[in-house]
This record gives sequence, C-alpha cells and structure tokens, in this order.
Amino acid sequence: MHRTIKLLLCSLMSALCVGVTLSAYAVDPGSPAPQIRLPGRAGDVDLAALKGRVVFVDFWASWCVPCRHSFPWMNEMQAKYGPRGFQIVAVNVDANRPDADAFLAKVPAQFTIAFDSQGATPRAYGVKGMPTSVLIGADGRVVYRHVGFRDDDRPGLEAAIAAAMAKAGL
Repeated sequence: MHRTIKLLLCSLMSALCVGVTLSAYAVDPGSPAPQIRLPGRAGDVDLAALKGRVVFVDFWASWCVPCRHSFPWMNEMQAKYGPRGFQIVAVNVDANRPDADAFLAKVPAQFTIAFDSQGATPRAYGVKGMPTSVLIGADGRVVYRHVGFRDDDRPGLEAAIAAAMAKAGL
C-alpha cells in the first residue's frame, strides 16, 4: 500500500513539474509573441510597429561569448533579408548600459538594439540561456525558438527565417 501511495505521489509531482515547465515557456511556436516596448539606441523599440514583418528577437548580454559570434551572422541576415521585410531586434539584458555599449563598440550591430536592464522582457519570453532567439512571423505569432549559438546553428536558423519569409509572402 505504501509503495502504491509513493508511486502515485511521484507521478503527481512529475505531472505538476511538467505543467510548470511547459507553462514557463509562454512563447512556444504558434503562441502570440509578448509585446516589446523598450528604449533603444535610436528611440523606443516597439514590436507592435513591426507587425507585418518577420522579426528575429535575440536576447543577449555583454558577458555572453556565443553572442560575440552571433552578431556578425545577424548582421548578414539583416542585410540579406531586411530589404524584403525582415527585422532583427536584439534585446540587451545587462544591468549596466555601459557594459552593453562597450560590447557594441567591439562587436557592431547593423540591426535594432533595445535595452532591458530590469529583465521584464526576457521573463515574458521565458529566456533560460544566452543568447535566446525567437522568430516571430508577420502575423505576430512565434514561429521558432532557439537557445545558444554555434556556427553549426547558422543553416538551420537561416532556413527558419527563409521559411517564415516565404510563408508571409515577403
């Protein structure tokens, strides 16, 4: 009898943990993307103003080594797909803006940069690691989500962008 109760309790706890884990990612593919309105380098960055475009939201920090490698790739993607309706919005999560500015001086960005020193936006997007990228379709729904960045990730990430662009007719 005790063994049966233990098994039931373990099963119940596992189910609860899975439920908590699944609900922590409110930005799974198909779900509406949480709104972003943050200060940027050239004024406010407002995700709602980009509706109708395919948007690649990238969460990054100055201390993130893979972020140093993702920025040149994102510059390439912005140059390649930007004229057709694609926009990268990179959200910095550093507590101190000078840390982000120092990073950007060394690793330039030719795409939109926003700053969230309070961390509200990465919480809304369920960010668990740096960098985390979320691809948003022209309809404002999440298409794809990716954590980390390695050179091997480039083809798959670009394929996701190209597919989202094609689906949107861009």
